Amino acid sequence: MTTHDIDLAALGRYDTPTICNALLAIAPEAARRSTKATLHCARPDLPPMVGFARTTIYRTVEPGGLDAEGEKAQDLEWFDYVAAGPEPRIVVVQDADTPHAATNALFGEVMSFMHSALGCTGLITNGAVRDVAGMAEGFQALYGGLAPNRAGYHRADFDCEVNVAGLYARTDTLIHADVNGAVVVPPEQVPAILEAAAAIVKKEQAIIDFCRDPGVTVESFKRFWSQG
Repeated sequence: MTTHDIDLAALGRYDTPTICNALLAIAPEAARRSTKATLHCARPDLPPMVGFARTTIYRTVEPGGLDAEGEKAQDLEWFDYVAAGPEPRIVVVQDADTPHAATNALFGEVMSFMHSALGCTGLITNGAVRDVAGMAEGFQALYGGLAPNRAGYHRADFDCEVNVAGLYARTDTLIHADVNGAVVVPPEQVPAILEAAAAIVKKEQAIIDFCRDPGVTVESFKRFWSQG
């Protein structure tokens, strides 16, 4: 299956917990490839974001070793990397200064506009961000904390494996994310995931509808559950 064959729009119609439930039904090992720690969501009302990872590692406690010219050259290489490959893309940033991750902001308003212009729909990071209210329209961010300052931050590596709140990703890893967190989606499993998700939603809705009946009793609920 190529990236062009993946029905991203169909995946985006389900929330991330439903995608996780679908993976549990068809590929339990894959279901473990999700965020394990709490990340804050900049815009809970936005629909789920589904996209291909562009990965980088930042250090945010001490300044980097590059001079201004070296940093500019690295930025240009980063822009080329971010803008290449299948769309949409999600920036996945690991703040590697554990246990002091999220000490200084590594992403903010201007960065959101820059990366939105390069084809990215959002950011996932265990690090800190700032200027959340001013981020580009439609740009989502899942982040570890807020910080006003970016002092000392620098890009240590990119196009590499990252670990963000327990979610491991590499370049072009397909990710599904919303206010609940993020999970890696195996591209070859997408048709089965969509089928399982539809069945899960149908089953869950039947339970919800039954529970909304004011006449429900313990005995009627037990009978209903036994038939499931």
